Amino acid sequence: MPFLRPTLTQLQNQAAQDIVSNLDGGDALLRFSNLNVMAMVQAGMAHMQMGYLDYIALQCTPATATDEFLEAWGALKNVNREAISQASGAVTFSGSNGTNIPAGTLLNRGDGLQFITNLSETVLNSSVTISAIAIPDPTGLTGSNGNSTPNTQFTLANSIAGISSTSTSSSAFTGGSDIEIDSSLRTRILLAYQTTPQGGSIGDYRVWAEQVPGVTRAWAYGSYYGIGTIVVFVMLDNSEAGNNGFPVGVNGVAALEYRDTPATGDQLAVANYILPLQPATALVYVVSPIQFVINLSISGIGSSYRAATSKAIQELFQTDTNSYPGGYVIYQKIWAAVASVTGNIDFIVTAPTMDIALPKGAIPFLGTITWSQ
Repeated sequence: MPFLRPTLTQLQNQAAQDIVSNLDGGDALLRFSNLNVMAMVQAGMAHMQMGYLDYIALQCTPATATDEFLEAWGALKNVNREAISQASGAVTFSGSNGTNIPAGTLLNRGDGLQFITNLSETVLNSSVTISAIAIPDPTGLTGSNGNSTPNTQFTLANSIAGISSTSTSSSAFTGGSDIEIDSSLRTRILLAYQTTPQGGSIGDYRVWAEQVPGVTRAWAYGSYYGIGTIVVFVMLDNSEAGNNGFPVGVNGVAALEYRDTPATGDQLAVANYILPLQPATALVYVVSPIQFVINLSISGIGSSYRAATSKAIQELFQTDTNSYPGGYVIYQKIWAAVASVTGNIDFIVTAPTMDIALPKGAIPFLGTITWSQ
């Protein structure tokens, strides 16, 4: 039977009643009496102690632990919180030939966020393209705010003779991601505790893949490309947020695997990590899932609730256990996701009208929502 923690008011009343019943001639119920003040103080201290015990109880299991205690539980299974990453990209400036932009030059984006160049480049043919990376914000907790689209305006923080002070980005700034939140970390930690290592079972490949920095979701399939082959699908929802979480690279095998073409980019990083852990005879391919766009039509949602509704549906696609590559999107779960948004009371999901079977290797991604009243 669970312990019901008494409220502060209940503790105050109990302390006052205890004083009255045990001290002859004392009345702790009088509002301004010394005994009443003492009862209030004792009740407040007991309430704080119970709150601390509640907090300790949460940290006693990875299912409810938070912050650094959750990280400690994860460290026992080699599952670590995904670190913050800063966005990077390239900016093109016009200028006089031969003029140099040194490494470490500060750039200001239109909204004031600062970037720093990490290479030295010289103007050629009246222009120069130089790479830059976002400077972490003062709190050090967010990195996704550094992402931006091509043609975003940048200016030199300090003017350089022979270089136009204002320019635009020649590529998208991508790769910025915030520090992983507790709910995402907890999911990966619980998977590690629930999956007992078995020397190369399908569950092992998923655990190994999710130990690679940046990987937030993974799925493994046996004999996918034939007998002896293992295919591991991976997603990097935070570090590759600019690519909708899909890995950036070419599908393939590890660099030291001679039986097929090596992968590149994110896929290669995962394949190289798995290679020394896997059974020697398995041929492991790390691949990107296929993005299967699902468009919806919903009526009865007010304009002020639409952003939250879109977020809830996308989170469903990311977290639902049925939304694995080649799985299903359950129609009723879409309704449940919409209904979970506070304020959504009377609505209808007019499309789709039934469960959606995902193509082989595909996972769902929210496309366009057509809203109507």
